[in-house]
Amino acid sequence: MTAEIQAREPEALAGQPSAEPAAPTKETVAQLVGRTLAELGAGHCFGVVGSGNFEVTNSLIRHGVPYTAARHEGGAATMADAYARMSGKVGLLSVHQGCGLTNATTGIGEAAKSRTPLVVLAAETAGAAVNSNFAMDQAALARSVGAVPERVHSAASARADVVRAFRTARNERRTVVLNLPLDVQSQQAPEHPSQASVPLPARVRPATSDVSALADLILAAERPVFVAGRGGRGARGEILALAERAGALVATSAVAKGLFNGEPFNLGISGGFSSPTTAELITGADLIVGFGCALNMWTMRHGRLIGEGAAVVQVDLEDAALGANRPITLGVVGDSGATAAETLRELERRDVTPRAGYRTEDVRRRIAASSRWQDVAIDDLSGPAPDGSLRIDPRPLTRALDGLLPAERVVGVDSGNFLGYPSQYLDVPDEFGFCFTQAFQSIGLGLGTAIGAALAQPHRLPALGTGDGGFLMGISELETAVRLGLPLLCIVYNDSAYGAEVHHFAEHGPVDVSTVTFPETDIASIARGYGCEGITVRSVEDLEPVKAWLASGPTRPLVIDAKIASDGGAWWLAEAFKGH
Repeated sequence: MTAEIQAREPEALAGQPSAEPAAPTKETVAQLVGRTLAELGAGHCFGVVGSGNFEVTNSLIRHGVPYTAARHEGGAATMADAYARMSGKVGLLSVHQGCGLTNATTGIGEAAKSRTPLVVLAAETAGAAVNSNFAMDQAALARSVGAVPERVHSAASARADVVRAFRTARNERRTVVLNLPLDVQSQQAPEHPSQASVPLPARVRPATSDVSALADLILAAERPVFVAGRGGRGARGEILALAERAGALVATSAVAKGLFNGEPFNLGISGGFSSPTTAELITGADLIVGFGCALNMWTMRHGRLIGEGAAVVQVDLEDAALGANRPITLGVVGDSGATAAETLRELERRDVTPRAGYRTEDVRRRIAASSRWQDVAIDDLSGPAPDGSLRIDPRPLTRALDGLLPAERVVGVDSGNFLGYPSQYLDVPDEFGFCFTQAFQSIGLGLGTAIGAALAQPHRLPALGTGDGGFLMGISELETAVRLGLPLLCIVYNDSAYGAEVHHFAEHGPVDVSTVTFPETDIASIARGYGCEGITVRSVEDLEPVKAWLASGPTRPLVIDAKIASDGGAWWLAEAFKGH
């Protein structure tokens, strides 16, 4: 009998024998899993709840872990990935057995390839239920996309299994698929009076011989450049201090954009998104040091940013990463911050005073004048298209929006021919202002990226750069953004096509592209149907409503359906296709 009924009908209980006090409810394994993850400090859970993950998700919520219900497991996976990248916390994804996991696999693969600390709570059919339609080899699926498969094996081992999965995710920066068999989930869990914890790993200090060798290379260089990747985040101060002593310019890979903001010798992004000035100065380096950076084909333009005879150093936490993408002169196993700090101490021990190196007044002026794409002159392609409709050049479009949006912003991007424009023209305040979920090069992840990043950085205005193809592919999550009341600005670069394919195949001569082109779509109207504000933009003047939306203290998304002019194929995309 409920408390409400007892309150309304006290007389009905009079004269009845008093009930025995209820015994405390024992936890199930599913409930224990949720509680343990909360105790360990999991940041936020995203998911789609079915019968297999209902109880574990509710346990997370009951123990204080925020939960966001997505409309599709694919969107939930990318939200969890983006949240973890932008918050510095372990993200959680909760999915149903079988089809729930397969729906999320692209997002899980992206997270795994990017070494995102993420735990996927994947319900799993009971071991004996081999004839279940949900039965599949979930561990093999996880391994196939680079994730680490784990399992809660029994009630007795459940707590240790969860702690092990969390430790792997956080301390090794891995995406872990923690399979939760239904028959184990329902078992009674043993009592655990103490709170679960996982100690933070100690910083990996480089070998003394490696520090000495790096110092030697710095002293032999006249034009050093330091490039920081995701592994360099959190080491800004140490890397800049070493760069100043070494006379080095600094740059980042795309995923660490914003790390060196405010530094006068900051070149911005190294790689496909580099401005001509940035590319020229990196190519002129006689020493390139990658701090937590893979130095892959994107960041080094298939090696063409490495000048002839330049020494290449790679600093990474994992020995297997060293030289994985290109030959290197020196590989250093160590934390980026610790390596930079100890190398600086080695230079000080040798009485090395700050060197001019690449930090000349002429280079400083060139960086200030033209390292940012906003300062590079262009031929504006805006105007009538062959069909007579007005189209806007995506470069002045994005440049204008960069000037309108508040500086405190977090930018997420999808993939496609348009990708360079938000990546190049939208500035961000720091390395937690740009979320680049593009290791897998999948389109359709943009909305999930923007939502996860927005929840990780709630004090910043979230903005999304996406193409019409990717936006429509993941559009179900627009309802999620509306439901959450997010002031999300969605910039849809609409060319009515999968533009990357159109331009890639058309460059080989006349070809039928009807398989990758589509009729005009009124995305602004569709967005309004979801509860957003929506505008169509064909010129910079059409952006006037954005000012009113920003001034209103928005609590719902604004979708810009930007009818963009053809750029003939973004030059950075031609670089990307060389790796296919």
